[in-house]
Amino acid sequence: QVQLVESGGGLVQAGGSLRLSCAASGRTSSNYSMGWFRQAPGKEREFVAAISRGGGNTIYADSVKGRFTISRDNAKNTVYLQMNSLKPEDTAVYYCAARGGSRYYTGRSEYDYWGQGTQVTVSS
Repeated sequence: QVQLVESGGGLVQAGGSLRLSCAASGRTSSNYSMGWFRQAPGKEREFVAAISRGGGNTIYADSVKGRFTISRDNAKNTVYLQMNSLKPEDTAVYYCAARGGSRYYTGRSEYDYWGQGTQVTVSS
């Protein structure tokens, strides 16, 4: 079992940056593949980015490619999402997720553990 707590959300102007963090407790996050998802009002939760257990492989949704970077520090049991060039359409609650396995995963149903989410609001 692993518990996930996101932080770093907030209000930012379009073009700005934020860095989200996801701290894992319980079993160490280095045992898990990690991902970020987001959910805007009235929409389904969608994939944003994922990283393999060792951190060597990453994948991004087309909508964030080139603007967002996922990374992890297994010594700190923390996963990050650096978000640059933010757009109003990036406004959503951002969730961290974890599952066992070595590669990355992009499907919402593939993840077993979820954080409570952190709100990101981008003003125009």
